[in-house]
Amino acid sequence: MTMPAQEAAPTVAERRAARRANQTTFNLVIALIASLGIVLLLVVVVVRPDTQLPAIDYRAVGASAQGSVDEPLVIPDLPEGWTANRAELVSDPADGVTRWEIGFLTPDGAYIGLVQGVDANASWLADQVRSASVTGAQSHGGLTWDAYDRRDVPDPGNVEFALVTESGASTIVLGGTASDEEFAVLATTVGEAR
Repeated sequence: MTMPAQEAAPTVAERRAARRANQTTFNLVIALIASLGIVLLLVVVVVRPDTQLPAIDYRAVGASAQGSVDEPLVIPDLPEGWTANRAELVSDPADGVTRWEIGFLTPDGAYIGLVQGVDANASWLADQVRSASVTGAQSHGGLTWDAYDRRDVPDPGNVEFALVTESGASTIVLGGTASDEEFAVLATTVGEAR
């Protein structure tokens, strides 16, 4: 027995609605997979910028800057693996201290900044060591260095540890995040350069 056309119509409409509902879910899953694929491609392919500054020849910068000051600038001769990403001579009229600054990256990727202040004063030094107190003394390269250990401070910044010495009219500050051994290497080469 055949059904009248009116009774068959809802059944066809229901099937079409069910098929459209399934297609919507299927299309959603396909679109989601395609979107995730595009995101994965972007993460893998997109080149990330190099945030590390390029290495510079601090010896050449120092030789060029030496003509601007009477005090001999410290230009250490470091072993293989050490690089400098910054070197400049800065004259600051606010504190009257001329500074020779070099930013070093150690072979382990840690940072040590060398700052040589010419005719520096106590407030300049306090600023360089973040107002820390002397925690000990060390001898490297024929110089006696005061140590400032801030590694136990909640947010020490780039000066977790510092070594400070005076030579001639200069106050030399080594400050950074490197290991004691790397500080000793730099302090020794600074002493040899003086």
